[in-house]
Amino acid sequence: MAARRGPTFRRRELGKELRRLRERKGYGTKEAAAAIESSEAKLNRVETGHNQLPRVRDLEDLLDFYGVTDIDDRDHLLALHRESLSHDWYRPYQNFLPSGAVLYMGLETDAAAIKAWNSQLIFALLQTENYARSIFMTSKAVDERTTEFVEENVALRMKRKEILHQDDPPELRVILDEAALRRMIGSPEIMREQYKEIERVAALDHVTIQILPQNLVTYRSWANFVMLTFDAKLDSVVMLDGGLGPIVTDKPREVAAYERRFDAMREGALAPVKTPEFLNRLAGEIDADH
Repeated sequence: MAARRGPTFRRRELGKELRRLRERKGYGTKEAAAAIESSEAKLNRVETGHNQLPRVRDLEDLLDFYGVTDIDDRDHLLALHRESLSHDWYRPYQNFLPSGAVLYMGLETDAAAIKAWNSQLIFALLQTENYARSIFMTSKAVDERTTEFVEENVALRMKRKEILHQDDPPELRVILDEAALRRMIGSPEIMREQYKEIERVAALDHVTIQILPQNLVTYRSWANFVMLTFDAKLDSVVMLDGGLGPIVTDKPREVAAYERRFDAMREGALAPVKTPEFLNRLAGEIDADH
């Protein structure tokens, strides 16, 4: 399987290397930013992969400041910079996303493996179009959103699902809380359709979906999270719901903590082979009630 290398991946790879070079020389972000007549905030966003350096000259000045003279090293970093400037597929939707989600979208595209836990709603990559639209429509008036906002976010959510059917899809492991599956979104018909979609995706060879029953006394994370790992030498990241928008972190201790939480819930959840049976039972309950 070929490692993925999208623009966001390249930005993060370049930023990580620039931070390493800066720290090796013992410089702070204030000194480095001054070398290219920029601000600490902007340089920090470059080093974390949120933003790219807009000019080649800025990168060359930073490399001079860090004492990078080897031609091969400079050419490699300049190539990363060029590749980081290309447009991500999600750019048409960018104006409808919080900043943290923009970074996450690009990283999700490049992930070799995705692990997710949801206690309130069905995980985004499993949602049907009707289910996703119902979520956004329910909060449209409260959050003062436009119809355009709703439709663009639904289109984006459906576009994201395409990674599950590409030639080299990521390995996907999802744990769903029973409460998320029972929460009525849209209508009984939409929920039945959603159950069938989860069962369909769960049948894919690279997908594992487990359910955590409500009556099971076991560990549950209070926070929803998604963990991404990569084929190449890029640190794993965790995306958390920060209230005002997603928060993406690659701090090793935090990533390790969420890895432990996922493993604990995976051990407590029903075996993957029981997922279709559980979903069919929920669908039957909906039919009985309606």
